[in-house]
Amino acid sequence: MRDRHRQIFPFSWGLDWITDQKLIAGDPLAFFESWSARTLADSEDFFAVPEIEDCSFKNGRLTFTTPTPSPFDENNRFACQLYPTPGARTAVVVIPQWNAREESHVGLCQIIQKLGMTAARVTLPYHEERCPLENKRADYMVSPNLGRTVHAIRQAVLEVRQLVRWLLDRRYRKIGLVGTSIGSCIGYLAFAHDREIQTAVFNHVSAYFADVVWTGLSTRYVQWGLEGNIKLPALRACWAPLSPWYYVDRLEDSYRPHLLITAKYDLTFLPELGKPLIQRYEDSNLPINQKELPCGHYTTAHFPFKYLDGWYICRHLRNELG
Repeated sequence: MRDRHRQIFPFSWGLDWITDQKLIAGDPLAFFESWSARTLADSEDFFAVPEIEDCSFKNGRLTFTTPTPSPFDENNRFACQLYPTPGARTAVVVIPQWNAREESHVGLCQIIQKLGMTAARVTLPYHEERCPLENKRADYMVSPNLGRTVHAIRQAVLEVRQLVRWLLDRRYRKIGLVGTSIGSCIGYLAFAHDREIQTAVFNHVSAYFADVVWTGLSTRYVQWGLEGNIKLPALRACWAPLSPWYYVDRLEDSYRPHLLITAKYDLTFLPELGKPLIQRYEDSNLPINQKELPCGHYTTAHFPFKYLDGWYICRHLRNELG
């Protein structure tokens, strides 16, 4: 409530963000649902990792041209800060939360450094220096513009996968991943489609992307823009390619250890949103490593819960990556 920069944006299907074809006639919801179903059926192609172009690495700062450019020049340059450990052959990609500030997760990266691993902190689309001048928040990453939201999440997933390739080219032998909040969703999509990522921690989880936006305390401004234009079941169908639920089966053929963290009093990722995902693991006979924090979403970043969260994260990374 203290954030005075939140805005309620108008609803838009945003079909121009997901297809080059113009919708001349017909039902936009039917078009979006059909596109979503086709995308899920060929998600390997949708999240295929392209070659890095125009790469620059200076003073620990890696940048390169995004593989999925947007109309905003500021957003079209991926950025990542490395926290290297001399001689390390293990690296961890750190994906922050929505509207993360420049200092977010730096402490975690420094702890990962002390554990003998290199940390690579990602700057998400529309965040920090990638934020368009017209905005004060990363509102274009998750908004009532359905197509633009899909484009932004896919952009982040492809950039994370490109970063993994860059680290492997730098002779890192083991790659891990930590994603928090929306970073957890992005990380899950990357992890499910990239066998080079050997382990991961998903900090706050939900089965469906749409349900978090629809019910979450911190996304209520987005939900107000959606309300009256689309219902939750339809939104869930449109945003299905962004939801971890639909990719659990990919782990059956390529299982790698990973940790799911939830918070008992989370009002953004409501506790019941993660239960279907956990049940899906049990139904599929997949090993599941799960921890529950005795706090809420934002209090995860405060004493004493941040230390408990950090302990779970770092213990998992050290056990799995050595």
